[in-house]
Amino acid sequence: MYVITDECTMCASCVDECAVDAISEGDDKYVIDQDVCVECGACADACPTGAIIEE
Repeated sequence: MYVITDECTMCASCVDECAVDAISEGDDKYVIDQDVCVECGACADACPTGAIIEE
């Protein structure tokens, strides 16, 4: 399972990379819908701050 940490700067790089549209804007960071995510890791690779981690 991939999660977006508080290091998120809301740059939207992850949103553009998500093939299944599982990432949306939250209150203070982007969030991943775990029911939609296919755990491909493309979002983590695209994140310039390393805010997306696999738990």
